Amino acid sequence: MGLIAIEEAFGIPELMGRYPAPRTITAADWIEDWAKRLCDYTTYRLPDMDEHGIDIQVLSLTAPGIQGVTDSRHAITDARMANDHLAEVIAAHPTRFRGLAALPLQDPEAAVTELHRAVGSLGLSGALVNDHTHGSYLDDPRYDTVWAAFEELDVPLYLHPGAPPAEPWGVLAGRPELQGPLWSWGAETSGHALRILFGGVFDRHPRARVILGHMGESLPFQLARLDSRYAPQADRTLARKPSAYFGSNILITTSGVCSPAALAGAVLSIGADAIMFAVDYPFEDTGEAVRFLDEAPISDTDRAKIGHGNAGRVLHLSARHNRP
Repeated sequence: MGLIAIEEAFGIPELMGRYPAPRTITAADWIEDWAKRLCDYTTYRLPDMDEHGIDIQVLSLTAPGIQGVTDSRHAITDARMANDHLAEVIAAHPTRFRGLAALPLQDPEAAVTELHRAVGSLGLSGALVNDHTHGSYLDDPRYDTVWAAFEELDVPLYLHPGAPPAEPWGVLAGRPELQGPLWSWGAETSGHALRILFGGVFDRHPRARVILGHMGESLPFQLARLDSRYAPQADRTLARKPSAYFGSNILITTSGVCSPAALAGAVLSIGADAIMFAVDYPFEDTGEAVRFLDEAPISDTDRAKIGHGNAGRVLHLSARHNRP
């Protein structure tokens, strides 16, 4: 079975030194190891892919990415730099890497221009955004032109955690271990995704697609609750019940959640056609992610869809069907 991993981070030293680091309490030795792997493609990354049978990594700029830039002019410049760098990496290893663009959402029209350039000229496969942009969320009507561009280009938006916090969150006070990927990032990103859904983005842009990592940031397991609690609301504006947007407009990946029970539940909840494999390299272990998919209690047909078939279709990719 070929494997395409679609949430795999890269870094550029110049940009990593300029952006505020995500707020976590990660141990220094882990941060040091991640940093050397983020900016590498041949010493660590490709051997790791070969060892574990990853045919293609779909690369994206590590958090906070362009969402960490405060000045819109700098955001535009940095997005172009990141996307040009990514295109050069792909050109050097065209059978092993693809990419998702960074977008300067500080300026929606500039983001549209960069998305068209990244997909149309550089050959990237979509875009990845690290949650909100300075407290601005993608249900805001000013981003409608961005959503229209995603529809026109037939590429998805990967909504990923990692933006600097928009505001203090009392539930985190005194519990720093909850800040970041352990819990708060998933809660923040799932909230952003629900803003997009309930804000009517998919009714206005029915061909737009959002990908959520980390087994859908837990949302596939809340669909019955979303439907049951939306039904009594006085001002219902959606064309469909909330769960109906999952599997069509909202897709998910397995990144960082190597749980057979969660994967089986996600298949039952939204269908195998809406789930894609990801490792979350270098922050998660590639071998564990591959073993998890190999051993998951799902059919071989669904395993192939999740391992490479869905990514090939959604991102217009292809993978070898036999591991090296």
